[in-house]
Amino acid sequence: MGNWKTKYKVGDLADKQRIEMICKKCSRLVYITKATTCTVRGREQLYLDEIENRARCKAQGCRGRMRMAMDRQYEMSGFVGGLA
Repeated sequence: MGNWKTKYKVGDLADKQRIEMICKKCSRLVYITKATTCTVRGREQLYLDEIENRARCKAQGCRGRMRMAMDRQYEMSGFVGGLA
């Protein structure tokens, strides 16, 4: 049993798919793609939870752990509710 991070490898991502990486310490937001993650040989075989566990914030002096989230930029919809 696991979540989406344990089911998918970096190689399974679409070329244009972006992943949000948010620092738990300083709240810095970074977007990564399959191309930026696979710069080191062999990383395309890692699961997304392994990437999340290894990721550290690159802000000066932070080095905090990063939280991974799916970027669903194209699937957003407007607010449907309203006042009667």
